[in-house]
Amino acid sequence: MSDIIKLLPDNVANQIAAGEVVQRPSSAVKELLENAIDAGGSKIDLIIKDAGKTLIQVVDNGCGMTETDARMCFERHATSKITNSNDLFAIRTKGFRGEALASIAAIAQVEMQSKIEGVDLGTSIIIEGSEVKSQEPIACSVGTNFIIKNLFFNVPARRNFLKSTPVETKHIVDEFERVALTHPNIHFTMHHNGNEVFNLPSTTLRQRIVNVFGKKMNERIVPIEQETTVVNVSGYVIKPEFAKRTRGEQFFFVNDRFIKSSYLNHAIKAAYKNLISNDQFPSYFIYLEVAPDFIDINIHPTKTEIKFEDERTVYAILNSAVKNSLGKYNIAPSLDFEQETSFNVAPLKKGQEIKMPTIRVDTSYNPFDNTPNKSTGGSSSSSFKMPKSSSFEQENIDANLDFLASVKQVSETVQPSEIFAENKGIEENFKEENNVEVKQKFYQLHHKYILTQVRSGLLMIDQQRAHQRILFEQFLSKIEERNIETQKLLFPQQIELTASDFALITEMLEELNNVGFEISVFGQTTIVINGLPVGVSDSEAEKIIERLLEELKHSTNQTTANYQQRMAMIMANSSSINAGRKLEEEEMEHLFNELFACQSPNYSPSGKPVIIKMEEEELDQRFERKK
Repeated sequence: MSDIIKLLPDNVANQIAAGEVVQRPSSAVKELLENAIDAGGSKIDLIIKDAGKTLIQVVDNGCGMTETDARMCFERHATSKITNSNDLFAIRTKGFRGEALASIAAIAQVEMQSKIEGVDLGTSIIIEGSEVKSQEPIACSVGTNFIIKNLFFNVPARRNFLKSTPVETKHIVDEFERVALTHPNIHFTMHHNGNEVFNLPSTTLRQRIVNVFGKKMNERIVPIEQETTVVNVSGYVIKPEFAKRTRGEQFFFVNDRFIKSSYLNHAIKAAYKNLISNDQFPSYFIYLEVAPDFIDINIHPTKTEIKFEDERTVYAILNSAVKNSLGKYNIAPSLDFEQETSFNVAPLKKGQEIKMPTIRVDTSYNPFDNTPNKSTGGSSSSSFKMPKSSSFEQENIDANLDFLASVKQVSETVQPSEIFAENKGIEENFKEENNVEVKQKFYQLHHKYILTQVRSGLLMIDQQRAHQRILFEQFLSKIEERNIETQKLLFPQQIELTASDFALITEMLEELNNVGFEISVFGQTTIVINGLPVGVSDSEAEKIIERLLEELKHSTNQTTANYQQRMAMIMANSSSINAGRKLEEEEMEHLFNELFACQSPNYSPSGKPVIIKMEEEELDQRFERKK
């Protein structure tokens, strides 16, 4: 039998590695930006076209590379920060050149121009599919200019799995924001399809957050700072009143690296307990500084997940730091143990004099006097005598006694047996065999559920989900038939978005206007809503836009049918009645009839149950009733 195990050619091995390192255009953007930072650049420019599918260009004014380094950085396992295994546990840089560049060059057409300080000419290298096409001297400025064209040009299967342009743009913007937030001292710019998305000059951390997420963020965040021997915590957290119902801006950075940690996120959420509702999410920008040997950053290929040596201690410190910050800035209620125990006395008004307190004594009161009480006209069996009361107090007492007497009279008049007999008569009249048409009764439970009797038992309906199903089918029908009408707003609404959200909305303007919206762009990150689909309240405009953005961010299928269903679902969920709203019987009856006119009345648009039916036999069993 011949040998069957062979070594893969370098170009094939690089393509396999690229599948792990470069999952989408944003992965290449992340690597190039981090390399530019480690190169010491004070100004870094990112230029992309078609969400990075056509072009990704990163220009920095860092230290540049020599002719040898420029060629070596594209070799497999080439790096500038690791010399032995001990260096893996003392990593503080992001990775200067090397590492991912070989993978990027295997699946794209790459051109790099680089020059170091003190030389006349730099180096230009062109590589396509791991094959070096040319390497020659070139006149260029100090630093590095990295150009990636036609990503996945030789891996068409991977290119077909990319999401839509808005979604891929969103991922690139996310990576850009994460890098920009960790290095406020660097001037960053970003352009997409010739339009400027970001221009972030060198500044402080707070101002960088404001420049990225809008001016309103300045008044919404408060600083957080805690230094310990284990970890140093710094950054900003959002005020509770500005928490969102969708996961907004949540950033963890460990040693200037962005990470994802559900465990640490729980520590933040726990610090906001009783300050925000369970369906709200706080925004935060938190920076943790720990010793490199205290963490392991190589447990995930993208290094977005790390392992702490003592997670519980970090959890407790982080939770305490957030609580302390919220209390320090008078956001959360706190106890002042240094306050005097005496009562706080209000200051005197102008001209007001202090009056000595007086004591009123009833000189005629005798606790040993057992004579009848003349004021009530009866005898008292008690050894105590009621003190004299004013005429106003006596009138209130008499009125209360009359009320109690009337209640007693009513309770004695209406017997429980009569109530049961009346219910029994109604029950008998309701039977269908008598051929008597009786109006169906509806009852509301806890302002959330609608109860009604059916022939075989009890029907329970979730009023919010029922209304969502009704509106969903109505909106979807109108969207598919392009018969949805637009209602003009008397006062157009301006909504300021983050740069990433603004990029998503601008890509979807045509589709939004086709489903009844009338949205225009105003400024760099602001949109104006001039009209809404008929049936959508103008007070829900911002909420609908926010939910739409969340759907687009987490979308996995971009077909027209699914997009129309998502739009109908978002509008239905935002326009439906909420749990906790009291409904009149006519409203419940109308909701009932509309629900059972739907094609799928049993489930909400998100697939949750709308109707629960309890059979008569089940009720009999619960009450241990024998037939």
